[in-house]
Amino acid sequence: MSDRRETPANARVAALHLQGRGAAERFVAATRHRVIRPLTDLLRAPGGPRERQLVHGEAFEVLETHEGHAFGWAARDGYVGYIAATALSGRLPEPSHAVAAPATHAYPAPDLKCPEICGLSFGTQVRVTSETGGFCQTAEGWFLPRPHLRPLDAPFADPVAVAELFLGVPYLWGGNSIRGIDCSGLIQTAFLACGRACPGDSDQQERALGGVLPPDSAYRRNDLIFWTGHVALVADPLTLIHANAHSMSVAREPIADALARIAATGGGAPTAHLRP
Repeated sequence: MSDRRETPANARVAALHLQGRGAAERFVAATRHRVIRPLTDLLRAPGGPRERQLVHGEAFEVLETHEGHAFGWAARDGYVGYIAATALSGRLPEPSHAVAAPATHAYPAPDLKCPEICGLSFGTQVRVTSETGGFCQTAEGWFLPRPHLRPLDAPFADPVAVAELFLGVPYLWGGNSIRGIDCSGLIQTAFLACGRACPGDSDQQERALGGVLPPDSAYRRNDLIFWTGHVALVADPLTLIHANAHSMSVAREPIADALARIAATGGGAPTAHLRP
């Protein structure tokens, strides 16, 4: 049975590359759009539950727009779903930089004392058109603090260092931003920022990210520990970092404590220890 998260098809339309592999009213080529809101939800169905989130500038491949929602998939990982049509535009240029601080503000002028336009999360993508003083101007006409930006062709090197930027951020089911994030969102954000492909949900990550280690393997920095419905990132041989519903935040926790607590509360033993 096909996974709806990975199969770009609904009752009306399917992606062109699925032609010959199933029935659909129309097979169409996707058109690339980008998110124009600071943050938007990727929904399971129009008006349905949130599956994941995309931040400003991220690309979404649109197959159709119907009754106010665009159907397609997130370019970063192929995750299929629906986004409010008003959250997307086909006119944003290819981005050159991403926000590399936990959060930043967009200003209407290169002046830190002027009222901000909006707040932006880590990972927000923009096209820098010029620099003035300590600010970069973007194609949107915004001015962003230059120290908060990083060229897209200069990724981070250490997923744990990225995850640490989110310490204290509240837990949010399906979240992918500094406003709120879940376990798999944290892992995806950390690995994508390091230029490493990573799917959106923990079960997908368990299948995709690296080799499974024997149960008695020592933990190393940037290893991944999976449980049913949960994933954590190893910070050092004794400590992990994860977005978790126990503290309702991104937090450090001794690995031994996490193993015992999760087992005691019905989460069972880890399903895998991976080294990406």
